[in-house]
Amino acid sequence: MIWVGLVIIILTAVAIVRRYEVRLVLFTSGFIMCLLSGAPLRAIAAFQSTIVHGTFVPIITTVMGFAFVLKLTECDTHLVNALAKPMTALNKALIPAAVVLTFIINIFIPSAAGVGAAVGAIIIPLLVAAGIHPAAAASAVLAGTFGSTLNPGNAHIVMVSGIADVDVMYTISRIAPLSIVSMVIGAIALTVVSVIRKENSGYVPARPEDALVQVDVAGFKVNPLKALVPVTPLVFLVIGSPMVGLFPVPLTVPQAMIGGIVLAGLVSLTNAQKVSSAFFDGMGSAFGQVIGIIAAATAFTTGMDLIGVTPALIAAMERSEAIVLIAAPFGPMLITVLAGSGDAVSMAFNNAITPHAAQFGFDTITLGNIVNLAGGIGRSMSPVGGVGIICAALAKVNPIELTKRNAAGMFLATVFLMISLIIF
Repeated sequence: MIWVGLVIIILTAVAIVRRYEVRLVLFTSGFIMCLLSGAPLRAIAAFQSTIVHGTFVPIITTVMGFAFVLKLTECDTHLVNALAKPMTALNKALIPAAVVLTFIINIFIPSAAGVGAAVGAIIIPLLVAAGIHPAAAASAVLAGTFGSTLNPGNAHIVMVSGIADVDVMYTISRIAPLSIVSMVIGAIALTVVSVIRKENSGYVPARPEDALVQVDVAGFKVNPLKALVPVTPLVFLVIGSPMVGLFPVPLTVPQAMIGGIVLAGLVSLTNAQKVSSAFFDGMGSAFGQVIGIIAAATAFTTGMDLIGVTPALIAAMERSEAIVLIAAPFGPMLITVLAGSGDAVSMAFNNAITPHAAQFGFDTITLGNIVNLAGGIGRSMSPVGGVGIICAALAKVNPIELTKRNAAGMFLATVFLMISLIIF
């Protein structure tokens, strides 16, 4: 039965790469494996228990609700413009600055595609106007779109925290150095690639119609209060965490997000009914798009377990740590490059393998965080991911051009993750 399970897993990976509906593919594969194992209802039970999970469902839905409210109130636009203005004085450091800026904004606005659109619409024309090649400008924005790994509502952060039974903010404190160093590696590598390709200055459109629309960053009047709103939930969580202890009772992620939503409505003077509607629309989107994938992935890993694949993999990994060492960072990264989204493979890996990290000689939190990061890094060079397509469209280039420029940095960042798994 193990070989049958492996065939199903391979077909599942192929279907995901070919961009079939991820939730359908994962659940169907999990159900078939459970059926072949004589327990088809276990797949449904696993799915059911996940969609009503008392920990990560409230976190993920309220974070997405907050993101929708930020868009409604335009607080996200004010944050982007507030951070974009100082970039105009950076001159030769514009490419790495764009990577860092996107990374920072992605922490507070966790949607990669949303950040790619919001930041890219401002930063890409700004960089091109400064003489940077459009493909390099778009690559800089794309390279920073895994900052969401530091957001407390990130589904993978919540999952790893649950597996390790630790506080979400503690997991973030552990992944932060890995995320930041990976981002720096990507930024430096892209800068070097741009210099080698002579795309870091002197670009002039060959035809007038190739010019991008210039965004008047200097003419945009930033409301400081609106610009600060996206940051407030994270501030609440830091000062309210057990590590700081300024509050008598630790603040939860949903509490912090709802506080941020109230502030967004007050600062922008937006109709409360519209704010409420946007919030619940965001919650619904999170439930369907994020939690749906987690639930389907749980059914899939349940099938892997019942059919014997997971126990066999664990036994093989116990005999050779090298398998985990290579598979944890490079597996999610490579599949994400091909599929455009790393959520499915990262969640499946963390569900099936990360709980057994100690058996392989690795730390549970470190292994889970590296799997999480590897998916984000892969998306930051994928030519078929939504955010890559958006950035390429804004720059009027083919998405594969972004992959060419970010590949070196993202590969080096993945090697760094592999080394980190040994050290930590």
